[in-house]
Amino acid sequence: MIIKLLFDMELLSDSEHDIKIAAKALAGGALVAFPTETVYGLGADAFNTKALARVFEAKNRPHFDPLIIHIANTETLSLIADIKSLAKPIKEKLNILTKRLWPGPLTLVLPKKAEIPDLATSGLPTLAVRFPSHPVAQKLICLAAIPVAAPSANPFGRLSPTRADHVREQLGGRVDFIIDGGRTDIGLESTVLDLTHNIPRILRPGGISQEVIESLIGEVAYALPGEAGASQGEDITSPREVISSPGMLKNHYAPCTPIVIHKSWEMSLIPDAVDEGRLYFSVPDKSQCPADRTRVLSLAGDLQEAAANFFDMLHELDSLGLSLIRAEEAPSNGLGTAINDRLRRASFKAC
Repeated sequence: MIIKLLFDMELLSDSEHDIKIAAKALAGGALVAFPTETVYGLGADAFNTKALARVFEAKNRPHFDPLIIHIANTETLSLIADIKSLAKPIKEKLNILTKRLWPGPLTLVLPKKAEIPDLATSGLPTLAVRFPSHPVAQKLICLAAIPVAAPSANPFGRLSPTRADHVREQLGGRVDFIIDGGRTDIGLESTVLDLTHNIPRILRPGGISQEVIESLIGEVAYALPGEAGASQGEDITSPREVISSPGMLKNHYAPCTPIVIHKSWEMSLIPDAVDEGRLYFSVPDKSQCPADRTRVLSLAGDLQEAAANFFDMLHELDSLGLSLIRAEEAPSNGLGTAINDRLRRASFKAC
């Protein structure tokens, strides 16, 4: 079923005047794509089931995959999450995390209040919530005066958007407004941390590393395959009993061009092919691949710079009509864990 859009798609600037236009439309049931510090999100009123349904329709997103709800102040958290049901030690960890890492690229999975529509949480008793640090996102949410459900603004399973142009190219008229806030700073999605267990669990690595989280609250585990999602396990495409967070499917964040992942030492041993591109983490030791088909995430080997460039450079390589992209693994620490996670998911299946 095709749902009629409320508006023709309109590209807005990040001026206060344009953000006010977008906020009014958002509160009225429109879909607004907007920048966050991680990637562009496709926003809808978290309490409006018709608007939420349009998000799933626009992205062709399966209904078993829950949305992340964005807020613009910590006071809103107690209105949508059942904080009282948490054990005291978890409440203390929650308090530390929200004081030290919010606003920022950290999504927390918590028991939800009954007022949150089941559509936003895929029928789960939990919700995923975060407080973005991007000033445009904060102003939009504040002016709309609602919690905003916002998955990444791209077709389900495809490359995440780090520029307004990526949203327009991939979703086009399925969005009512796109706020152009330039390229996103972090370039990888938020880390998702589940606080509904005695030991907090990372369901998706992202913009905040495990090392940083553990330095604040102690031991943090990773969700095991088949436990809270398929981050390291089987490909799940239906029923969603084990999907408790966005971004947990094995095949996700993928370009149309197939990707093969290599260790750094392997890349220099593979001869160039005219229909192949290469994505390096840092300066290649030896590359026969022409510059127009080669991208280097960080010449300095800096993980933050590499993360910021990751989706942007994959979009560029994907647009060249290549038959294959060969990608070098990042170091397996800090943001490198999240980069390698996205590479694994992107390499699983192409469109």
